[in-house]
Amino acid sequence: MMDFKQRQKRQKGQEKMKFLFLSFFLFLNLIFFLYVPTSVWANDYVVENKMKLTNAEQTEYELEQTESNIEQAEIELEQAEIEPEQTESEPEQTEEEMKQTESESGQAESKAEQPDVKLYALSAVLLDATNNRILYEKNADQIMPMASTTKIMTAIIALENGNMDDVVTVSKKAASMPKVHLGMREGEQYYLKDLMKSLMLESHNDSAVAIAEHIGQSVEGFAQMMNQKARDLGCNQTFFITPNGLDAEIDGKQHSTTAYELAKIAAYAIQNPKFDELIATRSASFNELTTQRSFTVNNKDRFLDMMTGAIGIKTGFTNKAGYCFVGAIERDGIKLVSVVLASGWPPHKNYKWTDTKALMNYGIDNYRYRNIEQEEIPNSLAVSGGIEDETKLYMEKEEISCLLADWDKVKTECEMKDCVTAPVQKNEIVGYEKIYINDEVYKVFPIKVKNSVGKYTYRYCLDKVLKCYILQEFLSQ
Repeated sequence: MMDFKQRQKRQKGQEKMKFLFLSFFLFLNLIFFLYVPTSVWANDYVVENKMKLTNAEQTEYELEQTESNIEQAEIELEQAEIEPEQTESEPEQTEEEMKQTESESGQAESKAEQPDVKLYALSAVLLDATNNRILYEKNADQIMPMASTTKIMTAIIALENGNMDDVVTVSKKAASMPKVHLGMREGEQYYLKDLMKSLMLESHNDSAVAIAEHIGQSVEGFAQMMNQKARDLGCNQTFFITPNGLDAEIDGKQHSTTAYELAKIAAYAIQNPKFDELIATRSASFNELTTQRSFTVNNKDRFLDMMTGAIGIKTGFTNKAGYCFVGAIERDGIKLVSVVLASGWPPHKNYKWTDTKALMNYGIDNYRYRNIEQEEIPNSLAVSGGIEDETKLYMEKEEISCLLADWDKVKTECEMKDCVTAPVQKNEIVGYEKIYINDEVYKVFPIKVKNSVGKYTYRYCLDKVLKCYILQEFLSQ
């Protein structure tokens, strides 16, 4: 009988506990539905008032600073009244110093003034070969024919896709190319490496077609490879039809490029040691493989002997393009690429050399490598509707060194959100730090979230309550 009463009492106690737990659970639901909107509002309120508080502190600081300035002005005024004779006794020295200051200011302004470069070329550009930044330009984005400077791309495709020990058989089409040509005959055979020397040293048109047909199966196929490479290098205004640069048109589009894009192609080419070795070759001799006809080719690039550190690269001329030249130079750690298009027509054959030297001297005389410092970013960012009020931020840093002239203006701006809404993922981009040179974006660094922040949800609240309840039950035993 006693056991029955104890069991009954225990059963009633368990039912009571169940009832209390159910009541507690319903009470938590009510709190959650009231608390979540209030919590989100509270987060926004806290963020807003933090900003107001910061503004108020700033205003108070400015008032204190103003009062301090007023006190300082009063002290200076009293000092000026005490020593009027001393102030008046030195008028000539003050005036002289003012003139000297004005002179120094004028010198600084003249020093920071960008000089103009007088060029014959209708289109030209000077490029920092390490990052493709324009240092000087004249109609650099104007689409123009480029004549045999095309062969820079022909050489790139051949070096990257061909075997220099391959044997190339000359087609009828290749043998029919007009001057300037090697004079090869249909059916003759040459090593690809020998035709590359003919291509770049003396700019032979027949060698260009023979190379194109060997690597691209046809001139059209090779042109597709050239155009694809141009797109890969970000040259969307460049269109190749021939491998030798002779004037051509197809479907209303001319064989053409821009000075800027041609400079980018050249800057890419001189990163290849095999290309550099090829264009630096002064002369070369080789034989045709079936008849043993012998040939000697000589480098026609006079720029190699015009300036210390000259690298090359390629001349060009057609009736439409005029005289063209792509040059490169490396001196004192500075590597530059220049392009001049339509730099005169016959008899002004030397204008292209004058223009190229003017551009190179402009770069060497005015530009030096200087370090650019990145700005510090905020340590954290406010989070709305999250299980945490803020999240930590980070940004990858690097040493930035760039060719800059005295007139170049560098500034850094941090563009990021004031607040993000949960959930926030780790490494999520919330802004950017941008470095500008002369109001043009030079470098961009993403600002990222260091750790994730979950959303404040009903499930999160319930999990917290259950964990607390289970912990309490465990401790009570």
